[in-house]
Amino acid sequence: MALLVHLKTVSELRGRGDRIAKVTFRGQSFYSRVLENCEDVADFDETFRWPVASNIDRTEMLEIQIFNYSKVFSNKLIGTFRMVLQKVVEENHVEVTETLIDDNNAIIKTRLCVEVRYQATDGKVGSWDDGDFLGDESLQEEEKDSQETDGLLPGSRPSSRPPGEKSFRRAGRSVFSAMKLGKNRPHKEDPQRQDEPAVLEMEDLDHLAIRLGDGLDPDSVSLASVTALTTNVSNKRSKPDIKMEPSAGRPMDYQVSITVIEARQLVGLNMDPVVCVEVGDDKKYTSMKESTNCPYYNEYFVFDFHVSPDIMFDKIIKISVIHSKNLLRSGTLVGSFKMDVGTVYAQPEHQFYHKWAILSDPDDISAGLKGYVKCDVAVVGKGDNIKTPHKANETEEDDIEGNLLLPEGVPAERQWARFYVKIYRAEGLPRMNTSLMANVKKAFIGENKDLVDPYVQVFFAGQKGKTSVQKSSYEPLWNEQVIFTDLFPPLCKRMKVQIRDSDKVNDVAIGTHFIDLRKISNDGDRGFLPTLGPAWVNMYGSTRNYTLLDEHQDLNEGLGEGVSFRARLMLALAVEILDTSNPELTSSTEVQVEQATPVSESCTGKMEEFFLFGAFLEASMIDRKNGDKPVTFEVTIGNYGNEVDGLSRPQRPRPRKEPGDEEEVDLIQNSSDDEGDDGGDLASVSSTPPMRPQITDRNYFHLPYLERKPCIYIKSWWPDQRRRLYNANIMDHIADKLEEGLNDVQEMIKTEKSYPERRLRGVLEELSCGCHRFLSLADKDQGHSSCTRLDRERLKSCMRELESMGQQARSLRAQVKRHTVRDKLRLCQNFLQKLRFLADEPQHSIPDVFVWMMSSNKRVAYARVPSKDLLFSIVEEELGKDCAKVKTLFLKLPGKRGFGSAGWTVQAKLELYLWLGLSKQRKDFLCGLPCGFEEVKAAQGLGLHPFPPISLVYTKKQAFQLRAHMYQARSLFAADSSGLSDPFARVFFINQSQCTEVLNETLCPTWDQMLVFDNLELYGEAQELRDDPPIIVIEIYDQDSMGKADFMGRTFAKPLVKMADEAYCPPRFPPQLEYYQIYRGNATAGDLLAAFELLQIGPAGKADLPPINGPVDVDRGPIMPVPVGIRPVLSKYRVEVLFWGLRDLKRVNLAQVDRPRVDIECAGKGVQSSLIHNYKKNPNFNTLVKWFEVDLPENELLHPPLNIRVVDCRAFGRYTLVGSHAVSSLRRFIYRPRDGSAPSWNSTGEVVVSMEPEVPIKKLETMVKLDATSDAIIKVDVAEEEKKKKKKKKKGTAEEPEEEEPDESMLDWWSKYFASIDTMKEQLRQQEVSGIDVEDKEEMDSSEGLKGPMKGKEKARAAKEEKKKRTQGPGQGSEAPEKKKPKIDELKVYPKELESEFDNFEDWLHTFNLLRGKTGDDEDGSTEEERTVGRFKGSLCVYKVPLPEDVSREAGYDPTYGMFQGIPSNDPINVLVRIYVVRATDLHPADINGKADPYIAVRLGKTDIRDKENYISKQLNPVFGKSFDIEASFPMESMLTVAVYDWDLVGTDDLIGETKIDLENRFYSKHRATCGIAHTYSIHGYNIWRDPMKPSQILTRLCKEGKVDGPHFGPPGRVKVANHVFTGPSEIEDENGQRKPTDEHVALSALRHWEDIPRVGCRLVPEHVETRPLLNPDKPGIEQGRLELWVDMFPMDMPAPGTPLDISPRKPKKYELRVIVWNTDEVVLEDDDFFTGEKSSDIFVRGWLKGQQEDKQDTDVHYHSLTGEGNFNWRYLFPFDYLAAEEKIVISKKESMFSWDETEYKIPARLTLQIWDADHFSADDFLGAIELDLNRFPRGAKTAKQCTMEMATGEVDVPLVSIFKQKRVKGWWPLLARNENDEFELTGKVEAELHLLTAEEAEKNPVGLARNEPDPLEKPNRPDTSFIWFLNPLKSARYFLWHTYRWLLLKLLLLLLLLLLLALFLYSVPGYLAKKILGA
Repeated sequence: MALLVHLKTVSELRGRGDRIAKVTFRGQSFYSRVLENCEDVADFDETFRWPVASNIDRTEMLEIQIFNYSKVFSNKLIGTFRMVLQKVVEENHVEVTETLIDDNNAIIKTRLCVEVRYQATDGKVGSWDDGDFLGDESLQEEEKDSQETDGLLPGSRPSSRPPGEKSFRRAGRSVFSAMKLGKNRPHKEDPQRQDEPAVLEMEDLDHLAIRLGDGLDPDSVSLASVTALTTNVSNKRSKPDIKMEPSAGRPMDYQVSITVIEARQLVGLNMDPVVCVEVGDDKKYTSMKESTNCPYYNEYFVFDFHVSPDIMFDKIIKISVIHSKNLLRSGTLVGSFKMDVGTVYAQPEHQFYHKWAILSDPDDISAGLKGYVKCDVAVVGKGDNIKTPHKANETEEDDIEGNLLLPEGVPAERQWARFYVKIYRAEGLPRMNTSLMANVKKAFIGENKDLVDPYVQVFFAGQKGKTSVQKSSYEPLWNEQVIFTDLFPPLCKRMKVQIRDSDKVNDVAIGTHFIDLRKISNDGDRGFLPTLGPAWVNMYGSTRNYTLLDEHQDLNEGLGEGVSFRARLMLALAVEILDTSNPELTSSTEVQVEQATPVSESCTGKMEEFFLFGAFLEASMIDRKNGDKPVTFEVTIGNYGNEVDGLSRPQRPRPRKEPGDEEEVDLIQNSSDDEGDDGGDLASVSSTPPMRPQITDRNYFHLPYLERKPCIYIKSWWPDQRRRLYNANIMDHIADKLEEGLNDVQEMIKTEKSYPERRLRGVLEELSCGCHRFLSLADKDQGHSSCTRLDRERLKSCMRELESMGQQARSLRAQVKRHTVRDKLRLCQNFLQKLRFLADEPQHSIPDVFVWMMSSNKRVAYARVPSKDLLFSIVEEELGKDCAKVKTLFLKLPGKRGFGSAGWTVQAKLELYLWLGLSKQRKDFLCGLPCGFEEVKAAQGLGLHPFPPISLVYTKKQAFQLRAHMYQARSLFAADSSGLSDPFARVFFINQSQCTEVLNETLCPTWDQMLVFDNLELYGEAQELRDDPPIIVIEIYDQDSMGKADFMGRTFAKPLVKMADEAYCPPRFPPQLEYYQIYRGNATAGDLLAAFELLQIGPAGKADLPPINGPVDVDRGPIMPVPVGIRPVLSKYRVEVLFWGLRDLKRVNLAQVDRPRVDIECAGKGVQSSLIHNYKKNPNFNTLVKWFEVDLPENELLHPPLNIRVVDCRAFGRYTLVGSHAVSSLRRFIYRPRDGSAPSWNSTGEVVVSMEPEVPIKKLETMVKLDATSDAIIKVDVAEEEKKKKKKKKKGTAEEPEEEEPDESMLDWWSKYFASIDTMKEQLRQQEVSGIDVEDKEEMDSSEGLKGPMKGKEKARAAKEEKKKRTQGPGQGSEAPEKKKPKIDELKVYPKELESEFDNFEDWLHTFNLLRGKTGDDEDGSTEEERTVGRFKGSLCVYKVPLPEDVSREAGYDPTYGMFQGIPSNDPINVLVRIYVVRATDLHPADINGKADPYIAVRLGKTDIRDKENYISKQLNPVFGKSFDIEASFPMESMLTVAVYDWDLVGTDDLIGETKIDLENRFYSKHRATCGIAHTYSIHGYNIWRDPMKPSQILTRLCKEGKVDGPHFGPPGRVKVANHVFTGPSEIEDENGQRKPTDEHVALSALRHWEDIPRVGCRLVPEHVETRPLLNPDKPGIEQGRLELWVDMFPMDMPAPGTPLDISPRKPKKYELRVIVWNTDEVVLEDDDFFTGEKSSDIFVRGWLKGQQEDKQDTDVHYHSLTGEGNFNWRYLFPFDYLAAEEKIVISKKESMFSWDETEYKIPARLTLQIWDADHFSADDFLGAIELDLNRFPRGAKTAKQCTMEMATGEVDVPLVSIFKQKRVKGWWPLLARNENDEFELTGKVEAELHLLTAEEAEKNPVGLARNEPDPLEKPNRPDTSFIWFLNPLKSARYFLWHTYRWLLLKLLLLLLLLLLLALFLYSVPGYLAKKILGA
């Protein structure tokens, strides 16, 4: 067991020197001898041997290094050769000649010849056998001499091949053929696993025999998949794509709903905040709250959109807070928060609930956060249902940091960052102007300009930036960068980069590229910031020919799949995290555009010449519209090959020659084959010659290629970035394998094949091997210069991800057991998504390949093939999945034309072979074609073998016969207005087609027909055709009497092939019928059950074929049925039908249905119901049960559907179809007799269920000891209402006083309701924690319930019940004793509809919707609801004849009812229906102001109650609290509609939403949904028993109906039913406190455990409230809110029920809060004294409770406080209405002067106290504030000293008090404000006293406001300084000035006098002098 390496020669060495070789394997190296003075050839001829202990893995490497040997210095490396040993492991002998690579990973000319042998442990290697090679081409060497394999390895050239080395060629050839086999062989060294017996079903074995080869252990066996096409068996054919229609780009309905609840910690003083909510371009504002930093809004906004998903998810949601906005000014922005819609949609449930958004100021990025806004954000698409967490009292203190509005994994502290998008240049732009003007210009000026003026625009996070415009350039150069500043990580997922054409009128997009930031960054701890490029990205869009109005312009905007290459753009992206403390930073977030440093051309990779080859093997199914003109096909890659409108072809770059570059070798041979000169004709042949199509059938044509297949080839030049594509391909391969495996497992579970867990284990095994293989391959040649940072980082992160995925898969494999298959399957789906995400390469390299069908030079239809799928590599895993394979392509119409029905029809079907690779690797481009052809070359290429052929001529052809066994189809599409179709199937194979017969009026046709296609000629070798037959296309059509048939769906199949030399016998033949999924567009449209076999016609002609010896049906003419071995085995079944009645039948052709009848049909047999004589009077049938017998297949999966059709019998014997329903699966109606081995429960054992009262806190202990004979005791501790008053525990034991036992008189229904909601929320929380997996339970039940004996089922059920009780018991199991809940009886609140909890109440009566009219496609929008024309109520029971004995022998068996024993009579019955509507939540706003005025409307039959006068003004969460009584008679009136309307003053009221409840099913259900069973029985108080029948009566009745022994009451507190004993309290207390004995408690206990009673037991509906979604027909599928209600029903022939419960909304209680402000202390001093500069403040205190407008009150002013002390003795009075249950204050006020009525607001009870500094002439200054939540605020400090800032910020633990409990509180509280750095600082302390009284107490004990009577407060004792200056100005002046400055004042006075004297002197001198002079 060893590896031998024979190193032969190394040639083409440079220079002269000593050479030495080093050979390394598994870390162990050998050196060769030194060859001295070698010239260019070193002949080593040495063999090295490694003994190997463990088998060599196919991923291991062998490395050979060649050195120049030096005695003195270290050896100098010439080059390295590395080889993956995959081929060696598989073939044990490989000989290779290969060039070396130097240490820069560049290829050098030196070549090495080596031979490697491997001897495995067991003497054989792999499990190949000759037949597996592709016809073992190595044997036909001579025939194929034209294409050598030397090109197999990069850089090899024929010229250097030593002559005559046939052996090498042969080895290489088979290496290659082996590689092409896409089969994954399991490792030989995997130990055989012994954990489970290897049992495989027969059919699996024969599939294995076909598909797998030998010797596999059953665990990794890839069991054949159920649909033949999902497995890709083939070597030469790749998998066709079934879905046709492009899904993106079609508009859908979306609704974004945002609730702004409140804001906190807004930065700024005394602000009036408004919240603005923006989605895309729509803005909505909340109301303004005045003078508060923590406003409470609770306002709800809804935005409706109808756009395509791409546009929707890129819209930005922006929440901003604006300060002091009014009509005139827009206000100033405090801060904003933005994220894109896609981020919200990606959240679980598509929503953020009660999360805090962090506000930041985009204009000042150095500032910190500006506050928080608490909001709910949800995004709903059509059909999404949002689980709104139940709205209840939000009591929990908000932990802001823990509930930030950020997706999982985004850090709370986000930093500012700059995003640099560098735009370098673009290439290959299309022409964007008309050439008319250009031609005129050219004629005059003589210059020829490029007709496009491009610029680039970048959109990111709601901002956009654009580069400069480059005039007239197809290859513009920009070198500019667009800079965005945003928080990092950004909450916007995509950046949009768009090349646009600048135009005087309007700019249009040329192409769009989206950069997904998640793909170019990694947020892990070893992740990297977003980075990209410099790299080219390709843009695709509409076709390149310029038209003024481009119908496909949307494609250029990035919507939908591009149909043509538009341009490529070179860009780079980098992110820099900003250090905001840096002062030089510009703090704005405006978009900037700057110059960027240019990059070298080679940075994106070395330009290489690529070669694309294609051969068209078949072109069929060409749409008849294109059938009359010649058709040609064009293949393009980028602009290469685009003859029609490529136009701006890039100049063909010739690689520069460097000495020593291997290109020189290239030139030597170029001279021989035209490749060298630029005008070489090899350039390309990109389209097939035109050919006129021939008719296949009425709809389709085909091109008669016959044996001559046209070829195309294209040379193109692209940067060599194959490594990226290779890595993506490896991951894609892993993902494809995984997907295929998972589909298999799902299919096995669905079809109940045995051992799905084995298949899953095999899948995980493959996955971990694949991941391991990726690690060894991907790391190969990193480090070449054009590798960008993203390449390196992505590689690292991909390797990490795949490594961990491989490990997870390995550990998961061990955990896969039979019952965990489903869970593990879900985990594997996550792997799949992860892989697909990783494989998507963000930096493009080679553009995609487009195949266009042209008819008379017009582009008609296209297909797009990703280039990575075609890329060639010598490593099998890196090979593209369609490279060198025949791919079936379906061409489709471009753009919007492909939407809808136009997109479903195939335009053409191509069988196309494609190969793409480097030109130097071109030698093998034909290797994957079906063999047996000769090449036809163009004239100048004759005799030159590298020249590609222009067509292939097949010399070998085989004759075949195809037999299509079309058995039946089910669940087809309804194509006619009757709701049925007239289906027939058309089968296409190559260029023939045949149809089945048309079956009229059915959606489930059983054709049972064999179609035989004769004289099929297939080209190629027989053996290959066996493995790779062409695919069959089956299309289903609806035959119309007029016009052409309508397309209904399509599917594909692969036939099973029998060669002439094979026997027609098991295991392969006859073939099995299989289900094939039918697709229509992207939607599934039914299944086809069929089998296909392709039989070779041997030399003896058809005589050898198996005879067609079916009974040719005489009635059906020449139609051959499916032969016996293939059609299913039938046995006799009886179908019993229960006909109950018809409901809600709509009119047919404007006439009402009057005399309907139901026809049931299954497999050609059927039965008719009796006729309903007057549908209006009584829509029920009078004969209830009928039956018919029918032959059905033994295999339940093959059962045909059962059709229900309702016809109306009109006069003169005419019938009209009303509607129909197809029951596609009969499985749920099959009667399975009970297992005899189950323990008989009527044995001696007793089960005791005790109902002892228990403290609610204790966890329940369960003792379950279930044995058939032993006594099983189920001890259930359920808290019982204890009426004995508990002794009050001593206070002071706990920190806070115990909550006292609620007073019975205080409790009402709402107490019960709110307690129940808390319970429900607690349960949901616990469920999340413990992760109770519903599916798991269901699975346990189904697996054991159907197969296992009864004992297991009971056990499972008991355990489940325990679990349920545990979560439902009021005790809650909440073990925290400090949070004692008061003991209140509860009901069950269902967060969804009641029927979804109880299986739609279809326990014996099923409802079948009758449909009519065509099935809607998206654009017609006729949904199932719109097609429903009524409902049939009834049931079915299917069983094998004869009837099982145990049923017919039962006591009281009535043969007329068959299996439907004990059903009630269906005569009309009068019922009192009582509807209780509790409340609605999250209603859709109906008015402009974003609110609604809802009221309830109830409809039942002819009764229509509109409770219009009690509408609730401007509320989206109204509490109705109403009950309505309606008398109805079933069955005529059984559909109850409860609707919520919006009241409008003018015009009609709008429907907000409605919900429909089928009362009849509830009424008759065994779950007894008439009136819920309460938790406890009481005869007075809030929990009074509602049902007129007492529990004991109900129990007696149930026992009687179910023929159960019992109930036996006694001794007291005990009742026995069947063999269960229930115990419980035996006394009850009436309203006067008298105790009397009763059996009701134990009877109730029995009812609450009714599901434990054997045989008849089922869950009874408890007392409940259900939550129903409201829907509006105008907005189908989108919830418009939810309604909480419950319905009671009482038959009128029973005793009448009591009065309805009073659930009217609680009225708020009136309170008065008295606040006395005594003193303040340490208030900051704000003012400077005018004269003295002393600090002082004029303090006053302001307080309010409801809001600043409503009731703010100010104290008087304490002037001139020098110490911050203020004395007030001032009293505020705040009357308010308070709802204790919700802890909210209720305010009613008019919203504006125009409002019609008052609106009710609920706000939290918070008292705000503020201190202000009074100013006379300017606005008062705000100093500080504290907000006290009256339910929980810190207890005040005893003295001012003890009062600290931490009390308010919550940094220290202060005992919290509630004013509603304490009633009176006095103390000191700190007042806070924010300083410049946004940090809190203490700005003062206030001493206050709070006193709470109810309104009555306040009336008895009145007090005066301020210091007024009555009970006046004494005047404050204020120091002298604080007198009021304007009343006594002199006094205050004296006080201020005289004391301090008297000397200064005197001096000033003297100075003034002197100045005065001087002035007078100067004034009088001139006059005096004049007098003197004149001598007067």
